[in-house]
Amino acid sequence: MNAPAKTEDFAATVPAGVFAETVTSVTHYTDRLFRFRMTRPAGFRFRSGEFAMIGLMVEGKPVYRAYSIASPAWDEELEFFSIKVPDGPLTSHLQAIQPGDQVLMRKKPTGTLVLDALTPGKRLYMFSTGTGVAPFASLIRDPETFEKFDEVILTHTTRDVAELKYGFDLIEEIRNHEFLADVVGDKLRHYATATREDFPFRGRITDLIRNGKLFTDLGVPAFDPAIDRGMICGSTEMLKETKLLLEEAGLNEGANNKPGEFVIERAFVG
Repeated sequence: MNAPAKTEDFAATVPAGVFAETVTSVTHYTDRLFRFRMTRPAGFRFRSGEFAMIGLMVEGKPVYRAYSIASPAWDEELEFFSIKVPDGPLTSHLQAIQPGDQVLMRKKPTGTLVLDALTPGKRLYMFSTGTGVAPFASLIRDPETFEKFDEVILTHTTRDVAELKYGFDLIEEIRNHEFLADVVGDKLRHYATATREDFPFRGRITDLIRNGKLFTDLGVPAFDPAIDRGMICGSTEMLKETKLLLEEAGLNEGANNKPGEFVIERAFVG
């Protein structure tokens, strides 16, 4: 496997019109998951919940994949949460990055998991599996989210309990943050479930919606299109199934050009 290029070797190979940013920290959670932070280009603007195309030079050519930006729009750095795919064109190399290494990023962020794509409501559900929690890591650290909604429920489902740690770290960070703690208050709720190991809440989020356990556990009524809004990010199967459940409850899918009661992110990392 090619090691990520060091700064002095990297500058001459950076494609035109692409940012080359420096990795500032890397945290490995499991043999499948890691988080990294890197410098933010001067003048780079994005909406919390959007994704960017992240890449590395591999055998002399740039290789990119879509990554949700996990940091909020106000953050001075950019954060990403990634899977490790042994044979992945990008992630097989990206998982080896260290502080000081350089990462490519295309200049235009995009995405549908943004507050502007939702009609006004009172309760916002964020449904995520695996690294699909990344855009919500951005949104739950953005004060605007809590200005627009009275209650924000982040659901995060993984196979193993260890894979839930990133989500718990986010909640702890918010609870202890100098200004976010006051902004968020008691509006944020975290509902984590595991599918393969014993855990206080266990099972696929779609099953827990269908059998009503999600609502019982949280002490909230079933979906109401008048007040409930949703965002979905995860596996293909989970996206389709959750979308169907929300539509059955009377919610309509929205987009940047036509806000609705729920939105889906269909960009994947590989």
